[in-house]
Amino acid sequence: MTKLTFIAFDGTHFDVAAENGSTVMENAIRNGVPGIEAECGGACACATCHVYVDEAWTEKVGEPEAMEEDMLDFAYDVRPNSRLSCQIKVRDELDGLVVSVPERQG
Repeated sequence: MTKLTFIAFDGTHFDVAAENGSTVMENAIRNGVPGIEAECGGACACATCHVYVDEAWTEKVGEPEAMEEDMLDFAYDVRPNSRLSCQIKVRDELDGLVVSVPERQG
């Protein structure tokens, strides 16, 4: 299992054990992380699973694909480390990944 840490907007930490092959968004939903709405269910058709990847992890997580970049245009307070959590696949290299949830989605 890969450990993920979600930091809610209020500063609360949610430590989650995630299966490889799942997405960061799926794990947020399964574990009741507040602020991750995932209205499209992970189809990269909205921006309601927007997160900020901790700076120490941006290189390992990688850059968004073109479709994700287009959807990020609809996200609230987009930053250079913004990603849609539905597009981040959990894998061994991401053990310890830290992401923060923005103040609001959309």
